[in-house]
Amino acid sequence: MNTRSSNDDVITDLQYRQKTPDYYLATLAPAIRSGLTAPQLEAIAALLAAAIPQATPKLVDVRFSIDLLLSRFCIVLLVGKDSRRQRRLPLPESIVKIANPVAVIVLLVLLNLLISLFIFLLAYLVKSALGIDLFSGISLWDKLQEVGRCLVGRP
Repeated sequence: MNTRSSNDDVITDLQYRQKTPDYYLATLAPAIRSGLTAPQLEAIAALLAAAIPQATPKLVDVRFSIDLLLSRFCIVLLVGKDSRRQRRLPLPESIVKIANPVAVIVLLVLLNLLISLFIFLLAYLVKSALGIDLFSGISLWDKLQEVGRCLVGRP
């Protein structure tokens, strides 16, 4: 049974980036490290330096997490040049020609709707806070409650 808490296993991005080849060589047992010659240590350090991934600068690097009651979600948005050595298999040209514009249009429409909803909500809250009544006797909140009752089936 594992008795460690999940916080013991958490390594932040900063902690990971600070780990150099010397850090990993220092974790070797002293008996093993003393048995290595200087050229062997240099070769191992060079191998570790090549194996540790180096971050490339991104145009957009947005990272945040959302804590919910039962779980935690991490959202990451990175935009930058793809410098990976492993290349993906090319998709059939016809799929790419159709799918990419459709995906862009759908994302732009959804972003537009989200921004519009936020602006409408903000304007409504400002209007309500100032006490401005555009339609006498009609409130958006009352209409939303009425629609909710109709959807649930209660009069």
